[in-house]
Amino acid sequence: MKIVLASKSGVRKKILEDHNIEFDVIPSYVDEDEVKISLIAEGANPLLISKNLAEIKSIKVSSKNPDRLVLGADSVISFNNELINKPRTREEALAILKKLNNSKHYLISSVCFSKNGAMIWHHSESSELKMKNFTENQLLNYLNKINTETLLAYGVYQVESDGLKLFEYIKGDMNSIMGLPIKDIINYIKLYNK
Repeated sequence: MKIVLASKSGVRKKILEDHNIEFDVIPSYVDEDEVKISLIAEGANPLLISKNLAEIKSIKVSSKNPDRLVLGADSVISFNNELINKPRTREEALAILKKLNNSKHYLISSVCFSKNGAMIWHHSESSELKMKNFTENQLLNYLNKINTETLLAYGVYQVESDGLKLFEYIKGDMNSIMGLPIKDIINYIKLYNK
């Protein structure tokens, strides 16, 4: 069975490919910032924001692709229960790294399957990450190795490459941290196919 991935994330595509899951890509083009602003105004915490974004993306694509199983996904950083957004500039990226420097934070990955415009399954997973203590120069050197497009698309740390070196420890599933809690997705697809 071929699912639909409602995301143009190269990392998420690679995780599905690595686990032999057949899929088509149909991006949702949801305005994430608009959704986040609205949810924050309603007092939503980072977990709820992540879950809602995954659901909105999944439902949007699902409603236009009847009878297809559509996977939506979203990941957010929670620092002291405050949402840390993806940077819009290199300066913002540095400010985020300085905030997370020598501190513990959580990366929340949420996934949702929808069919015929309705959510039929969702799962959220939280991983704990502790960043090492760096000088501003060290953080700048790290950021200078990442091209701007990648930085703005995927956030301040790429654990699939050099970003691993930023951390004192990581407690959580690496696939989930990269954007897809794949074990739970595989388990759901098996159940769905029964």
